[in-house]
Amino acid sequence: MAVSAAAAKEQAGLGALDRLLAATDAEMQRVNALILSRADSHVEMVPELARYLIEAGGKRLRPMLTVAAALLFDHPSGAQTNYAAAVEFMHNATLLHDDVVDESDMRRGKPAARMVWGNQASVLVGDFLLGQAFLMMVETGKLDALGVLAKAATIIAEGEVFQLSKAGDLLATPADYDQVIRAKTATLFQAAAEVGAMAGGADETGRAALRDYGMELGLAFQLVDDVLDYRGESGAMGKNTGDDLREGKMTLPVILALNDANPAEREIITASLGKPDAPDTALAQIVAIMNRHNALGRTVDEAHEHVRRAREALAPVADSAMKVILSDIAEFYVSRAY
Repeated sequence: MAVSAAAAKEQAGLGALDRLLAATDAEMQRVNALILSRADSHVEMVPELARYLIEAGGKRLRPMLTVAAALLFDHPSGAQTNYAAAVEFMHNATLLHDDVVDESDMRRGKPAARMVWGNQASVLVGDFLLGQAFLMMVETGKLDALGVLAKAATIIAEGEVFQLSKAGDLLATPADYDQVIRAKTATLFQAAAEVGAMAGGADETGRAALRDYGMELGLAFQLVDDVLDYRGESGAMGKNTGDDLREGKMTLPVILALNDANPAEREIITASLGKPDAPDTALAQIVAIMNRHNALGRTVDEAHEHVRRAREALAPVADSAMKVILSDIAEFYVSRAY
C-alpha cells in the first residue's frame, strides 16, 4: 500500500533518509532476512566473505529504492522482496569485482574483502552473488523484470571495461565520463526503480517515470561520490580519500581541472594521476587546483541538475507521501557534497 498522508504528516520532522527508512522498514526487514539466507552456502568461505561485505554497513539505498517504487503504486505484488534482494546482490557483486580491478584496500570503512581472502575468492564470491541474484529473479516467474536486471548486469560490465580503458587518459572528455557513470552506476539505480514499479503494478507510464527517475538519481549519486573523493574524509567515506586519483580514474573533477589548468598545474595533476603511492601533500595541491578552477563546484552543479530531472521524472505519478520522499531523497544525496 502507498504511504498515507497521515503517515507523511507524522514523519514530517524527519529528514529525507529517515523518512525513507521508516517508510520501507517493514518490507526491508523481509529483504534483509532474504539477503542473509541467500548468502549461505555449504562452502564455508562463501558465506564468510559474502556476509563480511553485506553486513559491513551501507544504507542499502538501491534495494530501498526498489521497495519504495513498489509502495509508490497501489498494488504491490510481493515480488519486490526478491527484486530488492537481487538488486543488493548485484551491487555487492560489483563491489567485490571493482575492488579487485581497482586494487582497493578499503570498502565501507573496513579492509576490502580481497585484502582478507584474496582476489580470487573475491571474484568467485562476486560470481556466486550474481548467480543468486538471478535465481531470486527467476523464482518470481516474471521474465520481463528478469530481463531488466539481466540487461543492467551487461551494461554495468560494459561500463566497468570502458572506465578501465579510460584510466589515465588525459584526453578523456566529460562525455566519456558521462558514458561511464551511466553504465556502471546509474544503470543499477534505474533497474532497481523500474523493477520496483513493476512489482507495484505500475502501468507503462509509471514504469517509465521510475526508470527515468532512477537513472537521474544514480547520475547525481555518482557525481557527488566523485566529489567526495577529493572533498570527503576517509572515515566518513569508508574508503581512502584520493583513491580515484591514485587509480587513474578520469572523473569529472579531474577532467574539468585538466581542461582549465595551466601547464604547471597540469604537470602537478598528471604527476600523481594513476600513481598508487601519490602522497597526501600532492593530493592537497590537486584539490587546491580543482578549487581554483571550481571543478568540484561545477561537478556538484551537474549533480543538482540531475536531481532536478529526477524530480521532474516523477511528475506523471500520483501525489503521495512516498512520492515526496523519493523527491526529497534525491536532494539529500547531493547534500552529502557539502
